[in-house]
Amino acid sequence: MELNSVKEPAAGAKADVLIVGAGPTGLALACDLRRRGVSVQVVEREPRLFPGSRGKGLQPRTLEVLDDLGVVRQMLAYGGPAPVGMVWLNGERQGEHRMFEETRPTAAEPYAGPWLVPQWRTQEILYARLRELGGGVTFGTALTGLAQDADGVTAELSTGTPRARTVRARYAVAADGGRGTVRGLLGIGMTGETVDPAPMLVADVRIPALDRLNWHMFPAEDGSFLALCPLPGTADFQLTARFEDGSAPDTSAAGVRALIAARTHLAASEVTDVLWSSDFRPRAALADRFQDGRIFLAGDAAHIHSPAGGQGLNTSVQDAYNLGWKLGQVLRHGAPAALLGTYEQERRPVAADMLGLSTRIHRGEARRGAATRQLGLGYREGPLSTGAAGALRSGDRAPDGPLPDGTTLFDTLRGPHFTLLAVDTDPELPPLDPELVRVRKLDAYAPYGTGLFLIRPDGYVGWAGDDATGLEEWLRGVGGSVAQRGSVTRHA
Repeated sequence: MELNSVKEPAAGAKADVLIVGAGPTGLALACDLRRRGVSVQVVEREPRLFPGSRGKGLQPRTLEVLDDLGVVRQMLAYGGPAPVGMVWLNGERQGEHRMFEETRPTAAEPYAGPWLVPQWRTQEILYARLRELGGGVTFGTALTGLAQDADGVTAELSTGTPRARTVRARYAVAADGGRGTVRGLLGIGMTGETVDPAPMLVADVRIPALDRLNWHMFPAEDGSFLALCPLPGTADFQLTARFEDGSAPDTSAAGVRALIAARTHLAASEVTDVLWSSDFRPRAALADRFQDGRIFLAGDAAHIHSPAGGQGLNTSVQDAYNLGWKLGQVLRHGAPAALLGTYEQERRPVAADMLGLSTRIHRGEARRGAATRQLGLGYREGPLSTGAAGALRSGDRAPDGPLPDGTTLFDTLRGPHFTLLAVDTDPELPPLDPELVRVRKLDAYAPYGTGLFLIRPDGYVGWAGDDATGLEEWLRGVGGSVAQRGSVTRHA
C-alpha cells in the first residue's frame, strides 16, 4: 500500500468530522465513523504513517474493539504473546522474569493478552481498513488554525505551499498526540507530573545474533537498565533503556549501537540495523477537559502515560471507540447533541485511573495484572447507565459467549448497531427499528443471568431490566427511533 502520497483537500471542502492525526486513535475513529456512513477528513502533518514500534502491547479489551472494527484477524496473524523475560548479568543468563500474570482465554473473555504488535503495524492495518471503508488520509498536511461557530468548525491547513487550505466540518477531533497543535489552539491545559526524572530511549533494532525466545533484560547496579523485546512478525527488537545518571540519550544509529555494546554482552557490530529511535521522559498528564464545543480531544492529546503497563495506546483506541458511536448517533440518527457531552463524562475518569495505574507500575508499586487488561473497565456510574438485571449492571462490559449455531455473542454484537439481548426471558417488547436495534433471544447464560440487556455499539450494557420498562426512553436519549416491530431470533 502507498503510505507516502499527499492529497491536498480542496479549498472549502466539507466533512462531517475532521480528524487531526493519523495515529492509532485517529485511524480507529475514522474506521468507526466510516462504517456508520459518516464522512471523514483525516489530516496528518507527517508525510507517512509513524514508523516506530512504540506502543506495541494490545490489551484484551482493545483486541475486542479491533474485533468489532474488523481487523483482529490481521492483528492476531501479525502479532504474538509477550515472551518470558530473561535477566542477564555479566553476559550470563540469570533466570526468567515473568512480567505478566498468566491468563487463559474463556468463553466470556476470548482474548487473554497482552498481544504484541508493533505500533507501525497496527497503524498500517487500521489504515488499510479505512481505505476499504472508503476513507483515506491526507498526509503532509498540518493544522495551522481552528475556529468554531454554532454550526461547525473551520480549520486552516498547510501543505508547505504559500496558500493555506480551508476545511469546513461539523465536528473536529484532536488525535494529534501529546505535543499536538489542537489543544494549544484551544487553550486547554494539561495537569500532570514527571513519573521518572531519568530520561529514556526507545528504538527498533535488528540483532540476528540474539535469540528471539525471550524479552532480554540487562539491569545495572545504578538503576539504569536496557531491555530488548523481540517484535512478532518482524526481524526486529524493540530496545528500551533508562539513563539513571541523567545523561542525554544519543538517538543516532552509532549512539544506539554503542549503548547496546556498553550495557550488554553484544558487540556494536552485531546490531545490523537501527530502524528508528526516540528519547523521552516518562510523564503522566491529563487534559483539563476533553471537549470544547464542537471539538474533542482523544488519545495522547487528552492523556499522556508512562509506557509501563501498556495503557496509553489502549486507552486511546478506546477513546475513539466511545466517541465514534456517539458522533454517529448525532450525525446520522438525530440524537441530541448532549449525547456528545457524555464522552468526557465517561472517558476522563477512565483515563485518570489508567494514568495512575501506569505510574504505579513504572514506580514498581503495582504489577501488570487484571487491571492492565482493561476488561474490568466500565461506566456503571456514567450518565448513560440505567438499570440492572441478572449478573450485570448497566455500564458493564458485555461478555462474549458461544451460540448453538457455532457463532458467538461478539459476532452478534459486531457492527454499528445496538443489540437487545433477551436472556432466558420472553417479555413483551416495544416496536424497535431493526436497522438500529437488533434483537436476539438466548437461553440461560451465566455471565448474563436472566433479563433484558441493551448493548451499546461499543460493547457496554447501556440499559438493563427484568422487563422493557424504560427501554424506549433510554433509546430516545441516544437517537434510537421506536418505529416498527423488530424481529426476534430464537436460539435454543
